[in-house]
Amino acid sequence: MLTALLYGLAASSALVIGAAIGTRFSPPERITGVLLAFASGALISALAFELFEEAFKLGGAARAGLGLLAGAATFVAADAALDRYVAGDPGPHQRDVVAQGARTGVGWALLAAVTLDGIPENLALGVSLVGGASLSLLVAIFASNFPEALVGAVAMRGEDRTARTVMGTWITCAVVLAVSVVVGRALAGGLDDSVLAVALGFAGGAVLASLADTLMPEAFEHGRPLNAFATAAGFFVSFMLAA
Repeated sequence: MLTALLYGLAASSALVIGAAIGTRFSPPERITGVLLAFASGALISALAFELFEEAFKLGGAARAGLGLLAGAATFVAADAALDRYVAGDPGPHQRDVVAQGARTGVGWALLAAVTLDGIPENLALGVSLVGGASLSLLVAIFASNFPEALVGAVAMRGEDRTARTVMGTWITCAVVLAVSVVVGRALAGGLDDSVLAVALGFAGGAVLASLADTLMPEAFEHGRPLNAFATAAGFFVSFMLAA
């Protein structure tokens, strides 16, 4: 469990670092878009070569595929509920936070979206630790947490929140996500191979859905024309770490 805790703290520390920078600076949208593109590529690689590959080996196509689809469906349902909860939001998660930074509640909506994305990612990291340390997935989650927290902090600052409030909020989010890694490791530790295969597939499906819904659209919108190259670079770096 100590390894899971350390991995959780490492992955979630990106939220604190990103928020600390966002409370002081407003980076160009293109930079955050490129960072999100890099994170997307890294997560795709970690998902394909660690989570789903391991699920396939343990349980075959049926169990791994069932878990993958169930994880994606669960994320979509939770994401739709969040969109309905955020009043007056015409698009997913109110993601255009820099252009709409003065609109009340945008930063908080983004925080909720980051938490929704982060819980399956961090649970997946904890589950993956059953078979050994997953450095590539750790790096991928760190790379996605950093720009999301940075942009979220900028939006909160635009809503006239104090730096103390912004930092306290993102630190709380970081603690929740770090605990998710430990929970994922604890839940997966006692599972047999067939059930673990479904769990790994479920985590992978949730991560893949969050990529399609959140990270990649944001990267495409703000990271062009470098988003494609950054995605490929993230994939390569994550693959080399998993090799």
